[in-house]
Amino acid sequence: QRFDPREYLKEFYSLSDSQGRPNTFLMQNLRSLFKMFSLDGLRGDTLIDVGCGPTIYQLLSACERFQEIVALDYADQNRRELEKWLKNEAGAFDWRPVVTYVCELEGDREKWAEKEEKLRRKVRRVLKCDVTKANPVGPVSLPPADCVLSTLCLEAACKDLATFRSALRNVGALVKPGGHLVMVSVLRETYYAFNKQVFSCLRLERNVVEEAVAGAGFDVKFSEVQPYLPGDIRTDCEAV
Repeated sequence: QRFDPREYLKEFYSLSDSQGRPNTFLMQNLRSLFKMFSLDGLRGDTLIDVGCGPTIYQLLSACERFQEIVALDYADQNRRELEKWLKNEAGAFDWRPVVTYVCELEGDREKWAEKEEKLRRKVRRVLKCDVTKANPVGPVSLPPADCVLSTLCLEAACKDLATFRSALRNVGALVKPGGHLVMVSVLRETYYAFNKQVFSCLRLERNVVEEAVAGAGFDVKFSEVQPYLPGDIRTDCEAV
């Protein structure tokens, strides 16, 4: 089964769909990330984005707080799609509406071009990773980062809870002592679908995620659940 990053981006990362309905899932996640990356003390030099997929939305608030970003993903086609945008190549996905939305949250919607340039400058490396390995980026070794970010990744990459817990420990090991883990996970989702394909997802509850985070050596400092309104046939996700 082949994951097509272009179709995925078209399906889930426009601010509104073909009928003009707002993409509440994306906007909600952008607001949550904005809120998390505004928390006191959540700043530093280096951030590693684990399971970035072909997307940049998750880095738009983060890039204001960290100086260097390393983006990791398992799928070659996702990393290629991301590189296309980073290198400003023709045919790259147009993130401008999403970037503008985040700039609006930050108080100045006109700064979108500046933010795009800043993010392109700060993403220093795009590497392959496998979260089921003790060193997800092996044979490369990365210096421990101030922050690891992971959005909508582990639940899609792990087939069962034991794998999820172990992947979270592997990802947690990329963080330096005293560093931060920022996660966005879908709850009670078993599938998501686009482009006539269905992809499976590990069904998680809030307490299971928080226990796994604690099991990976972190203290939970901030956690919130946003319900996801039913009625979207593309997924059975209930909350984020």
